[in-house]
Amino acid sequence: MNTLDRYYNYIDGAWKGAEAWLEVIDPASDTPFAEIAEAGIEDADAAMTAARRCVDSGALSSVRPAQRVTWLLAIAEEIKALTEEAAEVLCRENGKSLDVARGEFEESARYFEYYAGMADKIEGTSIPLGDDYVDFTSYEPMGVSVQIVPWNFPPSICARSLAPALAAGNAVVIKSPEISPLAMTFLMTACERAGLPQGAVNLLCGKGSVIGSHLVKHRDANQIVFTGSVPTGQRILRDAAERATPSVMELGGKSAAIVHADADIEQVLESIQAGIFFNAGQVCSAMSRLLVHRSRYDEVIARARALAEGLSIGPGVENPDLTPLVSRSQLEQVEGMCRRAIEAGATCVTGGERVSGTNGYFMQPTLFADVAIDSEIFQEEVFGPVLVIHPFDTEDEAVELANGTEFGLVAGVFDTRLDRALRTARRLRGGQVFINEWFAGGIETPFGGVGLSGFGREKGQEALYSYVQTRNIAVRVKGA
Repeated sequence: MNTLDRYYNYIDGAWKGAEAWLEVIDPASDTPFAEIAEAGIEDADAAMTAARRCVDSGALSSVRPAQRVTWLLAIAEEIKALTEEAAEVLCRENGKSLDVARGEFEESARYFEYYAGMADKIEGTSIPLGDDYVDFTSYEPMGVSVQIVPWNFPPSICARSLAPALAAGNAVVIKSPEISPLAMTFLMTACERAGLPQGAVNLLCGKGSVIGSHLVKHRDANQIVFTGSVPTGQRILRDAAERATPSVMELGGKSAAIVHADADIEQVLESIQAGIFFNAGQVCSAMSRLLVHRSRYDEVIARARALAEGLSIGPGVENPDLTPLVSRSQLEQVEGMCRRAIEAGATCVTGGERVSGTNGYFMQPTLFADVAIDSEIFQEEVFGPVLVIHPFDTEDEAVELANGTEFGLVAGVFDTRLDRALRTARRLRGGQVFINEWFAGGIETPFGGVGLSGFGREKGQEALYSYVQTRNIAVRVKGA
């Protein structure tokens, strides 16, 4: 008898099962605890048809904007009501701590509140062309937005693109990750309870190689929004190019923080814990490289080591400092990169291996020094609790090192001299730069990358305009 809890896809206003089901594994114990319906091509087509029908009917775009405000605020309230139950599921399927999981749903609700405040303020302009003409612009929804969500923060990343898309009047088809797909179903429950029009939101869980590619190339897709790895993003862009579908891409990072000689080391240590050990380092914008002025290098190494070795490690339900990685394959990938770094001559200050004596996917908090700047561990995203610490002598050298990868998602500067901090920040290659606190931004601040880190912006007011297109109407009002 099947004793696993079952979760379903949400298509055209109804919950749908499937012939095949995907097991969901608890990363803290390496045991299956639930399963979710595996969507196929027919399910993907049904979701796209429902979204297209919703768009064409004007159920979202033709109503007064105040109605969209009401829907988004209602979704936020429903998410809050579901947070305790949903957080327990997210903690179990993803491995993250229970407190972090709660915070993720609180953040999800905040996205809907934030964009509710903008849904009735998407205003066009009037362009003077003389007395014989009236000319104006309006912002129109893109249409059907296909959104592909990663496994590291599924509810909040889903909310950050779903909320502005709905605020602008788009219908949405969401592909959840095969790993950690369950908690996203609670967002659909919130949308359902809030009374959104049928087909406005649709959620599918299935293999990316099957339904992901199909959705991206679908004739009814008017926009692609993707967060994930560079190789997957590149494949999606190739598929989207077949129909010239506009895309928003938030890809990987290898973000660096520069620690100047006058930095407050307590601020640096706080940001090490938040920047690389939060969520076991499974964060696109993680602080994975720390570039330290040589005069403070030994001090930072010693204090960072003490911090790392003092972290508590355990299952998310215990709210430890460091939780497991999301999957066995992710653990093997991180451990493999650490092993290759050691073989290449890097000094492993602490960590470098999985935690022994457990069935879960736990990786030791890891620090590397004496790393070649052209090495894999310095150049490539690890997506685990692994920090590279490297010295520099001059500001120019620090900036060159920070900008010396193909990524450009975020960057950081630590310095009590704000004139130098700001000067350095302006020279760094990244869509967002933090000064004296990693992750200093919020929902209100635009986020996105350059280079291999992608293009387009999520979060903040700027993100809303990724979900609309400008229409110009020119009217001759005099003469024949």
